[in-house]
Parts: sequence; structure tokens; C-alpha cells
Amino acid sequence: MSILINLGLFILLLITLFRLSRSGLSLAKQVLLGLLLGSVFAAMLVFVYGASSSQVAGTLEWTNVVAVTYVNLLRVIIMPLVLITMIAAVLKVERITTLGGLGGSIILVLLATTMIAALVGVGFALLFGLDASSLVAGSDELMRADALESRRQSMANMSMAQLITSFIPSNIFSDLAGTRATSVIGVVIFGLLFGLAALLVSAEDSEKGKQIRQAVDTIQSIIMKLVQLVMALTPYGVAALMVRVITTADGGAIINLISFVVASYLAIIFMFGVHLLIIAIMGNDVIGYLKKIWPVLTFAFVTRSSAATIPLSIKTQIEDLQIPVPIANMSASFGATIGQNGCAGIYPAMLAVMVAPTVGVDINFSFLLALTVIVALSSFGVAGVGGGATNAALVVLPAMGLPITVVALLISIEPLIDMARTALNVNGSVTSALVTKGLASPKPIAGNLAVEIAER
Repeated sequence: MSILINLGLFILLLITLFRLSRSGLSLAKQVLLGLLLGSVFAAMLVFVYGASSSQVAGTLEWTNVVAVTYVNLLRVIIMPLVLITMIAAVLKVERITTLGGLGGSIILVLLATTMIAALVGVGFALLFGLDASSLVAGSDELMRADALESRRQSMANMSMAQLITSFIPSNIFSDLAGTRATSVIGVVIFGLLFGLAALLVSAEDSEKGKQIRQAVDTIQSIIMKLVQLVMALTPYGVAALMVRVITTADGGAIINLISFVVASYLAIIFMFGVHLLIIAIMGNDVIGYLKKIWPVLTFAFVTRSSAATIPLSIKTQIEDLQIPVPIANMSASFGATIGQNGCAGIYPAMLAVMVAPTVGVDINFSFLLALTVIVALSSFGVAGVGGGATNAALVVLPAMGLPITVVALLISIEPLIDMARTALNVNGSVTSALVTKGLASPKPIAGNLAVEIAER
């Protein structure tokens, strides 16, 4: 009976959000209300029943229907969106040489900020005196360590050259199905090649070029309309996701590792400041930027998925930040799996500093140089979904000759920290877009770069 009452309250919450959406409230404010209402509802469940109660578990089973459905809808549009936007991006580029310049600039900024993030992680780990030897491994953690060790062995067998080779798609349909960790990059590369071929055909035959652009524009309009339909569900999805996040948090683990949590959040906040400094140096209004980007960061925070945030990120960059279409498409797509400042930068660097003293490794200049280079290289293989930080740590720690047990010890508090890390990842990708936009020639790349998206 109590579960039915809880579900009734949750349905009432969703109805409230729906009525507010019909009243003309902006989507950004709807998302914020969804986050707040979902958090209050989850806190009420934990307070009344207890986090581990059967009532909370039963309620969560049904609220997860909304959360999982929403996330699945986002995931189903990611690959089509990435493919068509990359093709469209190339077709909007006037010269092929410009395409390489834009993509190269975005990747360089992503890698540079990831290396800075690694040093930030090192600094806060040293400041807080984090040491893995103070963590006590129980039976559960040891079992996790065994599982992660088996997983690490398969990753360790792949050299950096093999990792780079894995970016090249061998079966585009397989990558469209997302069967590999690097599937997004595979689709990006195929989209770039397809667009390049279309651009060359257009140069050879202007009539065919006109037909190609019309076809791509039509398909892109359909995909963007689909994105709008899914985006309209964001407040409900965020509310349900917050219920899951708050009711499943491991409070005991958070208390035991409070220093690591605090240090991680401060490092993330500091790196956000670095992003804003870079954005300000490029001549942008920081306050205006924050007002426009916060719905994207909020969504990244609750979903813990850089990949799932791609649609909203592209839409916000183009419509609100006035970033050219090719730059927005490439930055959002590349940023989902390359140079993730939080997951691939701060997290593995902090773990390396925590573990190094336990095996007699000195943290000196040589150590820091090797760490930042390895972090930058390993960031190419981080998947844009929850758990990407674990993958990054499983590459960085063995490459530095360090044990991976600490990764298992920290998994219990991963969801809490991973939310902020994901928001930082997404902010880093947008920062790379703004830097690239600022460095690009003021001359338009190809006429009007504003995307034509139907009115909301």
C-alpha cells in the first residue's frame, strides 16, 4: 500500500511538471524544478522508510521506468544525430583544409585541458594528503578488485597503437549499434569521410551538390525535430533520475571516504574555474555563458553520461552560444570520448598520487610528466557513459606501474563524484568549441552557419 502511495505522489510530481510546461515556463526552469522536486521526493522516501527499505526499492523499481525510458530515448538518437551532424558539418565547410583545422583545434584544446586537469587532481590529492594505504579493503571490495583485475588484463593487452587503430570503423552498422567503447568516434570518422566524399562530389557536379545538400538538410531537420521531442521529456527524466541517485547513494562509504569526496569536488570546481578563465580570455561573457549552459551541465550531472548529453549540448551551442554548426557538432562528439577533464583527467591522476606512496614510488617531476602524458593519451579511449572514469583508471594506473585495487575500493562512491565529473567533461567540450570559434577566422566558413531548427 505504501508503494502505491509513493507512486501516486510521484505521478502527482510529474503532472505538476507537465502543467508548468503548458504554462509557458522555459525548459531550463522546468529542468531545475524537475531536479528539485525529484530530490525532495527522494529525500522524503529515505527519511520516512530508510534507504535500504523494501518500500523504497519497490518505489524505485517503478520510478526507474521513467528514468530508464528517458535515457534510452536519448541513447537511441545519439548515433543518428552524430552521423548526420558530422556529414552536415563537412558540407558546410567551404574548404577541406578548414575542416582539418577545426577538428585539430578542438582535439588539441581537449587534450591540453585534460593535462591541466590531471595536474589539478595531483595538486588537490597532495593538498589533502590522500593516501590509499589508509583505505581498508573488506570482502566486497576484494571481490570487486578481482573482477577489475580480470577486466584490466583485457585492456592492458591493447597497446596505444591498437587503441588508435580501434577508432577506425570496420563495420559502420556495428558502430551505429554502439557495440564498442569507441563506437562514437567510429561514427564520427565515418561521418567525416562520408561528408568529405559528398563535398568532393559537390565540387565536381554542382547539380548533384545541390541535391546532396537538400537531402542532408531534410534528414537533419527530421533528426533535430526528434531531438526536440525527446528534449521536451527532460524535466520528467531528470526528476526520476534524481530519485534514483539520492536513494541509492552509499552513505557509509561516503562518510568513510569524505576526504576523497571533498578533494574531488574541490578539484572539479577549480577546473571549472580554469574553463571559465579560458572562456573569459577568449572574450566571452562568463555570466552570460553560465546562464546559457547550466541546463546542459545539470543534465550531464544527473545522467552521468557525456554521450547522452550530446544532443542537448549541440542544440545549446548552436542556438544559445552562437557557435558555428561544424564546431558545435565536432566539439560535442569528440568531447564525449576524447579528453574528458573529469573522468580521464582529475580522477586517474588523483588515484595515481594516492597509490604511488604505497608501492614506494616518489612523486617527483618525472612522475608528474609521465602521468600527464599517459593521462592525455589514455583519454582517447574513455567511453562517454557512466563508468568511463573507471576505464581511464584501469589504463593509467597499470601504465604507471601502479596497482589497481584502489579503483575497486572507491567504486561504492563513484556515482556521487561521477555526476560532477561528467558535468566538467561536458563543460570542457563546450570550452573547446568556444576557443576554436575564437581562433577561427572571422570570415564565415560557409554562408550562414546558424542551424535551421524548427521553433520550439
